[in-house]
Amino acid sequence: MALRDTSLPEPSGPVPSVTGPCGTAPELDPADRGRLLAGAHHDPHALLGAHPVPGGIAFRALRPFARGVSVLVDGERHALTSEEDGLFSGVLPLAEIPAYTLVVRYEDAEYEVHDPYRFLPALGEFDLHLVSEGRHEQLWRALGAEPMTHQGVAGTRFTVWAPNAQGVRVAGDFTYWDGTAFPMRSLGSSGVWELFLPGIGEGARYKFEIHSRYGHRFLKADPMARRTQEPPDTASVVTASHYEWGDAQWMRSRAGTHPHEAPFSVYEVHLPSWRPGLTYRELAEVLPSYVKDLGFTHVELMPVAEHPFGPSWGYQVTGFYAPTARLGSPDDFRYLVDAFHRAGIGVIMDWVPAHFPKDDWALARFDGDPLYEPGDSRRAEHPDWGTYTFDFARTEVRNFLVANAVYWCEEFHIDGLRVDAVASMLYLDYSRDSGQWEPNVYGGREDLAAMAFLQEMNATVYRRCPGVVTIAEESTAWGGVTRPTDTGGLGFGFKWNMGWMHDSLEYIAHEPVHRKYHHHEMTFSMVYAYSENYVLPISHDEVVHGKQALVSKMPGDWWQRRANVRAYFGFMWAHPGKQLLFMGQEFAQGAEWSEKHGPEWWLLDDDYHSAGDHRGVRDLVRDLNARYRATPALWQRDTDPAGFRWVAVDAADDNVFAFLRFDAEGAPLLAVSNFSPVVRHEYRLDVPGDVTAWQEVLNTDAARYGGSDVTNPDPVKPEDGCVRLTLPPLATVWLMPLAP
Repeated sequence: MALRDTSLPEPSGPVPSVTGPCGTAPELDPADRGRLLAGAHHDPHALLGAHPVPGGIAFRALRPFARGVSVLVDGERHALTSEEDGLFSGVLPLAEIPAYTLVVRYEDAEYEVHDPYRFLPALGEFDLHLVSEGRHEQLWRALGAEPMTHQGVAGTRFTVWAPNAQGVRVAGDFTYWDGTAFPMRSLGSSGVWELFLPGIGEGARYKFEIHSRYGHRFLKADPMARRTQEPPDTASVVTASHYEWGDAQWMRSRAGTHPHEAPFSVYEVHLPSWRPGLTYRELAEVLPSYVKDLGFTHVELMPVAEHPFGPSWGYQVTGFYAPTARLGSPDDFRYLVDAFHRAGIGVIMDWVPAHFPKDDWALARFDGDPLYEPGDSRRAEHPDWGTYTFDFARTEVRNFLVANAVYWCEEFHIDGLRVDAVASMLYLDYSRDSGQWEPNVYGGREDLAAMAFLQEMNATVYRRCPGVVTIAEESTAWGGVTRPTDTGGLGFGFKWNMGWMHDSLEYIAHEPVHRKYHHHEMTFSMVYAYSENYVLPISHDEVVHGKQALVSKMPGDWWQRRANVRAYFGFMWAHPGKQLLFMGQEFAQGAEWSEKHGPEWWLLDDDYHSAGDHRGVRDLVRDLNARYRATPALWQRDTDPAGFRWVAVDAADDNVFAFLRFDAEGAPLLAVSNFSPVVRHEYRLDVPGDVTAWQEVLNTDAARYGGSDVTNPDPVKPEDGCVRLTLPPLATVWLMPLAP
């Protein structure tokens, strides 16, 4: 995607000829001059710009490669004297600093420009106070590149946190990537550097040139950049949003919805590969309607924040505040979110605060020292991923991440954050051997700073963003992940039930003849089902890297594999907890997911011989979602043990599971799964005595789904507190009380 060329500001009109020279300005202190030219001076505004001196006002400009610089005051042009090395200076006999501009002459052209060093700081004291305290909940409004009008002049304010730097300069396409002309000033103990550059606007590409305390100079992308170049290019891009949202009704409704007591069925998507080649706006024309047609309430997007390496799927982030430029602009991404909302679909985004890559142009050793990562290399290195972990104990780093969570919710109307790799943050010894970590102050293995960060993040997001939900991918038995922070919990809304996922997939992968020995793997989840608020995930992690696609995990021939998948889905949608399904699994794709190719949509084409088989599974997912959303018993009491009751928990020899779900009024749904490849006739189950007849409302063995069509077409009436059902092979059936 092309960006506007912002090389140098255009001339504002005819430039007057020189009317007279200036007087000689006082020489710079040699030490100050050396540090200024080296990019290591903390206060270039004290040396450049206009300042009272004996005899008038001294002007000094730093314009590398310029042939001459003049001061334009009241229409009169006064030439400055070259001091070599791109410095020009002079004195005018004036009583006070006037309004002025500079006329800069290069070999082939002249430009009239505003002097950046005549402007007061464009960042207020209160912002600096909040940054220093680590409490700036809208940090992106204080740091980064902000187009604005300052002291009546349009331009961009550049600010960056680099407390260990000796000096920082702005370099960009408008300086031909030479930072000499635009050194920034330090704003005291906050560690923030600032410079307002008049004439620089949206589309300008830039980086910060850091001069470390060790004498090294290097270019760094802006940690707060809200837009980036498309990888593999790495520059930050000045941007501002002009998007007008159309989802006011959605946002009002969301604020009044309690997600734990509402339908919550999630379709997980990797945007770049769902339909490879589509942009955010092109996806907005097809993806929301597809998700809506299948009946999912939410879509979960694998990380959209900018990342340099595509095969990382977005889990190694370098631009935490920028949607990836691979698919369009930030406003294009807003358009996609808005399209989901207008279709009635919530948007959850994967968020990755656990670690970041070591690319030398990004966050790693940002100002020459460990800054975002801990100083202790044992703590900084993530042993599994070759990345750095964040220093959660540092207030500014914690603020960077907390504000980032708020940013996506407030600026992009994201409805939920699924937080990646929470376990790796919580344990000091995560993937580390003895001697590679130190206990906390209490002698334990818990990372107290990470705990505090997650509590602060959750509390802040829930306070600021009504209706937003946070979800933890936490793979251990850590207690209180979804307990409120004021009672010592981490404060998440939901937690992925990794135990259920691993146990149920282990069970379903066995041949039916062996499943009776693994019966407990399907029932154990109910021992702890109400210890947290759970989401049941069949995510991208389970269909890559040799784990096989869901249908390919199943035993038996092609018919049996599909039947197993259908039965498994029926069990999953009825089980307490919310559901998540990764793209491609909704139509039983047989191959592992590849980020290069995405889902195998051709399996659904009319000319594919087994297209009906795949469509049948997709039709089942659609019907599961429709019935799920219409049945409060399946979601209204997900966090209440009284909303569930086993009917058949110990039928291991039969490979049968049966349970009841109840809504807030006590109305039941009966779910029965037969994971054997045989029909079971007259199968007896105990049921509530106040139901006079049961009607089958869903059967995964139905012919329209590709099944053998063994069903219970007529109402089933209890006798002596029991019903006798026909259980189809490798299938799940749902029954509800027959309406009077």
